[in-house]
Amino acid sequence: MKKIKVMIIDDSAVVRQTMEKIIASDKQLSVIATAQDPFVAARKMTKEVPDVITLDVEMPRMDGITFLKKLMVQYPIPVVICSSLTEKGSETAVKALEYGAIDVIHKPNIGAKQYLEEAKILICDSIKAAAQANVKKKKIKPVAGIKPSKKLTADVVLPKASSKAMIQTTEKVVVVGASTGGTEALKIFLEGLPLDAPGTVIVQHMPENFTSAFAKRLDSLCRVTVKEAEDNDTVVSGRVLIAPGNKHTLLKRSGARYYVQVKDGPLVSRHRPSVDVLFRSASRYAGKNVIGVIMTGMGDDGAKGMMEMKHQGAKTIAQNEATCVVFGMPNEAIKLGGVDHVLPLQSISDEVVLLAR
Repeated sequence: MKKIKVMIIDDSAVVRQTMEKIIASDKQLSVIATAQDPFVAARKMTKEVPDVITLDVEMPRMDGITFLKKLMVQYPIPVVICSSLTEKGSETAVKALEYGAIDVIHKPNIGAKQYLEEAKILICDSIKAAAQANVKKKKIKPVAGIKPSKKLTADVVLPKASSKAMIQTTEKVVVVGASTGGTEALKIFLEGLPLDAPGTVIVQHMPENFTSAFAKRLDSLCRVTVKEAEDNDTVVSGRVLIAPGNKHTLLKRSGARYYVQVKDGPLVSRHRPSVDVLFRSASRYAGKNVIGVIMTGMGDDGAKGMMEMKHQGAKTIAQNEATCVVFGMPNEAIKLGGVDHVLPLQSISDEVVLLAR
């Protein structure tokens, strides 16, 4: 299979070398060039155009945002933002996603073996997903032959079930999963929700700290209140909780009160937070009171959890192929038989409100 060609743009030589080593370790990826700033990158792109660019946002001669804007207007190429975990860096990365970047990843730390191993999985998967993404909003075809390594399931995070899902309340709760392209999809979905929308918990695959900036941005745009989830936060009408990056988030229940548990754990379906962890906990603790939504993203995270929710009587929705950046996660959920409704993005919020009533 033809390898995915990657260009790395970062002003740090150490980061460039580390990224190149990580990317080159994947047989389906090839680093064709590295550059310390956008000016050098532009010259190298005249010789060979990459399939995907990894882009630092904070560089001296031209910042990543300015370069991204120029690139998207002149020659759209899928871009994965590579940023630090600073508050400023996180806010800038969220802006980059609004300007057309496909995904955001955390710059790899140097030295910690476990971190680098997880970083390798997340970085390579983000690049592969970006290679599938349709930056021109046209229908795309999956890249054949991309086979992920062995994945852990949500069983490693969820406690053993002691009973079936509780049914003493009729209060509806919404759980949503998204990945590549999900930041824009979630913005459109949440902007369509009314003030009294059912309590909602969302997993969007993002690194830690970035989810806080993302939640603040959504809160400024939507009628519902949006915040990054904290352990024991109550799930109530008019509030949306975004799972924090690098933490699993579960829906739990105490009497008639729904709340979230935020906890550590290994990567599940190659992600932390994992959609499967959220969906399967919702199936267990909310049963038929759940409305599940799965949106654009690569891979199959959430597919099994959505099927379990449907078996418990939940109502389930998948974003359709035409409006997805990557029709991976919704497609896998559909193929498993876990989806009741397949809808265009613009119709999902109205359907959620209808089902909640």
